Amino acid sequence: MSSTTSRASTQSAHVTIEPSILYFGTPVVLLSTENDDGSANLAPISSAWALGYTIVLGLGAEGQTAYNLARRPQIVINVPGPHLWRRIESLAGVTGRFPVPEGKPPGMRFEPDKFGLSGFTSVESELVNPPRVAECGLQFEAAVARALPDVTDGFLIVEAQVLRVHADPAIVIPGTNHVEPAAWSPLIYNFRHYFGLGHELGFTYRSQTPRGPESQDSHTD
Repeated sequence: MSSTTSRASTQSAHVTIEPSILYFGTPVVLLSTENDDGSANLAPISSAWALGYTIVLGLGAEGQTAYNLARRPQIVINVPGPHLWRRIESLAGVTGRFPVPEGKPPGMRFEPDKFGLSGFTSVESELVNPPRVAECGLQFEAAVARALPDVTDGFLIVEAQVLRVHADPAIVIPGTNHVEPAAWSPLIYNFRHYFGLGHELGFTYRSQTPRGPESQDSHTD
């Protein structure tokens, strides 16, 4: 088969679509920030990724989180597990910004007490002012190093430098600083539906917690 024929066959197997969102399977995180009066704002987002000890966040430019970070550049990035999805969803239709920004989705309402609404437990942080969320298996205290608007000016791209990591002991390999991948599953936002992780398929060659050749066999295409 020629390369031209092979390329045509591959192209014909796909269709061109224009989805309204591109959340192709990203982790959900809860962002804790400090309000003007010293209370805490809590906001779920689904645009977050890590590079070393820097976590990059994408969030709405008009929301309370963006407002708070412009004045007090401290944040806690709380990572929930799949069992918390209903509590996360309880925060999806509310904002800590008053009045509610015009750019927010229809039906969005103001809610100053996000912890009370969701039932999450506030825990004092060690290095930053915003609190941690006790129920989240991973909690990252961080300082904002840079925050810039995206190309549309509708979102803010935030680079947060992690200062301290807190982990539930149940997901840590005893005697190490490593998270046990088999014990930890983040909540995944997949085209506006919530998912957890499936069974482990394998591990990268850089893994510091390998399980043996039987797992590595499934890592190779």
